[in-house]
Amino acid sequence: MTSTHRPRKRFGQNFLHDRGTIGRVIGAIAPMPDDPLVEIGPGRGALTVPLLQACGRVEAIEMDRDLLDGLREVCAPHGDIVLHQGDALTFDVAQCHQGAGLRLVGNLPYNISTPLIFRLLEQAELIRDMHFMLQREVVDRMIAPPGSRTYGRLSVMTQYHCQVKRLFTVAPGAFHPVPAVESAIVRLTPHAPGLTSPEEAVQLARVVTEAFGQRRKTLRKTLRELVPPSAFPACGIDPGARPEQLSLAAFRCLAAALRDADSPEHYTGAWNRDGR
Repeated sequence: MTSTHRPRKRFGQNFLHDRGTIGRVIGAIAPMPDDPLVEIGPGRGALTVPLLQACGRVEAIEMDRDLLDGLREVCAPHGDIVLHQGDALTFDVAQCHQGAGLRLVGNLPYNISTPLIFRLLEQAELIRDMHFMLQREVVDRMIAPPGSRTYGRLSVMTQYHCQVKRLFTVAPGAFHPVPAVESAIVRLTPHAPGLTSPEEAVQLARVVTEAFGQRRKTLRKTLRELVPPSAFPACGIDPGARPEQLSLAAFRCLAAALRDADSPEHYTGAWNRDGR
């Protein structure tokens, strides 16, 4: 049934079929029996079947209803597949495997990959690791260092929450239909508890979003309503710099200044103008 399913552009479907690539991906994940695996976008089951063979049970989130029966059929001989039909952008992974130590896997549709990564980063405390196939350009942005052209909001927030490693690239011919771009496999490993905090993550996101929202402008201009002027010298930051010049540590320092600015004794209407 899955072999006759026509890929749908609106779901961003490019099905992985190359056996060599599938073997490399499974090798990188190194699934073990009873691992709490959650697959996003199983498609026709190219990764699902070998994951089931290794672990015995996989929970999978699939948007396309027409793929579900075929997935159950192809997976049945290999283990227990639990299918959740729905949009990964709104699905709460906490309901999978009792929401602890999750191992996330997926050949993510390019059209939702960036917002989905941001959503999953917010739930990093539930996740042991993530192995995703993404557009190579997206992975380049994730691993980009300060000062590079691709360094931006995705770089800072991903590196704040996780250790990020690009494993290998995948040629377009490994998929059907053949995409117009090259893909890459990335491993995201959330940092140990205590190295980040939900409060800091929220404040960091505010600063980073504002800074990169107008990346051609200086930090003095883009952050003038979020952080007090004294924060720049206190953090050792040139207020005339642009956001791509700042390290993660520098952004964290500004986020700490924002927390101070948000306290009642430093409150101003200007800093709260947009309701944040």
